[in-house]
Amino acid sequence: MSKIAVDAFKLCLVIAIVVFSMLMFEVIGFSKEEAIKIRIFDAARGTLREVDKVTKTEAQWKKLLAPEQFRIMRQKGTEAAFVGRCELPKKGEEGIYQCVGCGTDLFLVSTKFESGTGWPSFYEPVSRFNIITQADDGFGLHRVEVLCARCDAHLGHVFDDGPPPTGKRYCINAVALKFVKVDGLKKEQLGIAAFGAGCFWGVQSAFDTLKGVKETFVGFMGGTTKNPTYEEVCTQSTGYAEVVQVFYDPGVISYDELLDFFWGIHDPTTLNQQGPDVGNQYRSVIFYYSAEQEKAARLIKERKEKSHAFEKPIVTEIVSAGDFTRADAYHQDYFKKRGLKSTCRLPKATRLGKAVNY
Repeated sequence: MSKIAVDAFKLCLVIAIVVFSMLMFEVIGFSKEEAIKIRIFDAARGTLREVDKVTKTEAQWKKLLAPEQFRIMRQKGTEAAFVGRCELPKKGEEGIYQCVGCGTDLFLVSTKFESGTGWPSFYEPVSRFNIITQADDGFGLHRVEVLCARCDAHLGHVFDDGPPPTGKRYCINAVALKFVKVDGLKKEQLGIAAFGAGCFWGVQSAFDTLKGVKETFVGFMGGTTKNPTYEEVCTQSTGYAEVVQVFYDPGVISYDELLDFFWGIHDPTTLNQQGPDVGNQYRSVIFYYSAEQEKAARLIKERKEKSHAFEKPIVTEIVSAGDFTRADAYHQDYFKKRGLKSTCRLPKATRLGKAVNY
């Protein structure tokens, strides 16, 4: 056999091995990418737990889902009104609606209401960790799409015409839901806060050192455009600030303690700048989610101004929280994934007592 023939045979053998390996990944369901870890709320346990993000090929989803489920959940279709039906519990039973694709808890039965629209409707999800919302401008309409946080399945849309206490209507396709009877279910009770104090990589890393902080996300808030990208925000033309959204246990750390920590990790006297980072996206800002948070933020700011805690005037903005656009995975936990320590100046442990965890 000639050398050319031998080399060709070796090349064919290598290709065959690669193709076979890819087919085996498909058959047994392994992802060719490293598993991504996320945290979701377990309603039966009442706690957050870390799980693998569910990633499958189109062929795998077709094997798992019925044709109508695949069309809606993976191709973002919509079932006809008044056709889908959610299984309902018997009188006195408790239960939860989970994602058909991955089993993630989505909506408590107790939050379901009759909207008259022809689709199952709920006034709130079991947890903000378990769903993702994003703008949907398809068909010439502006809507907010709802997806499963674990498997990215399209679930439906959310509208601002729901009943109290949230005023929201999560309009969900019935084929995306499965009912599970569970007793003693719990709703996620974490507090939420949002702060801008410069580059969100370091700010997130700083807040992650606090006991009682259960989860943080980096993203953008305070702008005017829809779904801004990191690159767009860096142009300083969108009005967005780089923000860290903080989910915390009020029984362990208070909102006032978060505020105190916020003031200690950055310079609130430099307008649109933190150290070498210059731009309106790096401005000092507190986004409040309630009247109580606004009152607390303004009170502490006033105290610091009267006590002359800083040599220069404070320029920190205090603004009502609007839509939060989560930055892509590259920016989440940036320092943690690279083994870096926060570049923010951390307050001494004595300032927050139990709150700081070094």
